Amino acid sequence: MKTEKILKPQSGYLHLLVSLALLAGTIYIFIQKNPIGIASLILWGIHIVGFMVVNPNKAAVLVLFGAYKGSVTTNGFYWTNPFFVKSKISLRAANLESKPIKVNDKIGNPIMISVVLVWKVKDTFKAKFDVNDFEEFVHIQSETAVRKLASAYPYDTFDDQEADISLRSGLEDINHELETEMQQRLSMAGIEVIEARINHLAYASEIAGAMLQRQQATAIIAARQKIVEGAVGMVDTALEMLSNKEIVELDAEKRASMVSNLMVVLCGDKNAQPVVNAGTLYS
Repeated sequence: MKTEKILKPQSGYLHLLVSLALLAGTIYIFIQKNPIGIASLILWGIHIVGFMVVNPNKAAVLVLFGAYKGSVTTNGFYWTNPFFVKSKISLRAANLESKPIKVNDKIGNPIMISVVLVWKVKDTFKAKFDVNDFEEFVHIQSETAVRKLASAYPYDTFDDQEADISLRSGLEDINHELETEMQQRLSMAGIEVIEARINHLAYASEIAGAMLQRQQATAIIAARQKIVEGAVGMVDTALEMLSNKEIVELDAEKRASMVSNLMVVLCGDKNAQPVVNAGTLYS
């Protein structure tokens, strides 16, 4: 399989002088009404076709009668074989921001995901001849890589308890894997992946509301668990202090009643309403 061949063409400034001299000679021949003037004019016309300008971060791929002869990657003013077919390719870094696409994650939830890809042409031969249209190739392969990555991980870890990372929580690892996957896919087109990362990730609209309620319920349960843990600690401390300071003697029934009341007060959503007991503890 062929690869890029760097070609250093002749200076265009030197051939510019040759072209001017050839043009002056052609004019002189025509003035002399010499029949070879037509041939001289044709020769001058062929010669000027060989001039070529390569701008910074641009490359020219040169082909002669179907045979690849090389690529010019250094900017400047050059002269090449007039019969070369010259194709210009940009070597500048380019951005690809894909539109959000709907895919199913590892456990089947529909999600919307899109990526930003920074890439540039590394091998002009592969970009020009190994694929039909390297820009379209980048777009299609990027979407394919995103679909493959999204189907390999769950959106969140609470959907898959056995998952070590998820699309939402393991972005650094996910982006690294995405970059590696895209580089493997695009290397055949001579493309270098500079950066690849997820820039949009959300549940699809048909399940977004339900998943939001689920996330809220998970958060509420976690908060309640913290409240209960704190309340149990406070009740234990209160009972221990009452016992150590001998403020009041509590039998098992009184301790159970106090624990119940304290837990209701500490874990309740509303403020406790005081009740004045004018009798004894048992009435």
